[in-house]
Amino acid sequence: MKIVITGANGLVGKALSNALEAQHDVASFGHRDLDITDGNAVRCAFENAQPDVVINCAVVQVDACELDPKLAEAVNVAGPRNLALAAPRFVHFSTNYVFDGEQLDRPPYTISDEPRPINVYGRTKLQGEHAVIEVNPQFFIIRTAWVYGPGKPSFLAAVPANLREGKPVKAITDAYSTTTYVNDLVAQTIEIIEGAEYGLYHVANSGVSSYYDFALEAARLIGLPESEADRLIVKVTESEMNRPARRPRWTPLESTLKPMRLWKAALAEYIADEGFTEEGREEEKK
Repeated sequence: MKIVITGANGLVGKALSNALEAQHDVASFGHRDLDITDGNAVRCAFENAQPDVVINCAVVQVDACELDPKLAEAVNVAGPRNLALAAPRFVHFSTNYVFDGEQLDRPPYTISDEPRPINVYGRTKLQGEHAVIEVNPQFFIIRTAWVYGPGKPSFLAAVPANLREGKPVKAITDAYSTTTYVNDLVAQTIEIIEGAEYGLYHVANSGVSSYYDFALEAARLIGLPESEADRLIVKVTESEMNRPARRPRWTPLESTLKPMRLWKAALAEYIADEGFTEEGREEEKK
């Protein structure tokens, strides 16, 4: 297939490009290559590229959306609509933050649950979903949650390295979700594109954790003594972070296509692949 990926310089876009280019003709567009908020530019680009499938990974992140709602609407709503209008088949990534997360300890959200976003990011991502559905029946919308992996700074991606280097990390104790290792997200996305029916999907590793739970497990996996982990992992609440956007407190997702492996197994693979274990340290010394 000829596949176009937009937002290709981000974590998910890069991982998808790397996974797909071995068997498909992949054209990757970052923001500087293609402004998805410009409908004419999108049409011209696709007339030249002639894609069979377009995968949109472009997004404005949570706090940036709160600070600039117009930019959020342009990239998270108008952009997907422009792409879906011009694409023969369209894949769009959305988020667990379309849910309000007010009911703690409820079962993970399914595609049947009603979205109720509580911030600009969640609202514009939900509007983007609706825009895609309105203009292109051949769509896959994939909601995911707390994605991490190599190549993009984030708390989840950086915590093993920071702990290994003896750097304190602030870990939020009162917000819970499903984490998603980018390699697992990419594998199931490809499976959906190649064989699933068009529609809405949830994709996330199984099990629920807070950022604090994630940090504790990372510390265990890298072999950090419990006393050292207690010293380095600083407990904080979401309100203490003073971030511009309000976050929902409970947003685990139940994967739609099939259950994915537990988040602890995915984190263990990430840590091993990135050389954060004792064995990895020994390899670095050689």
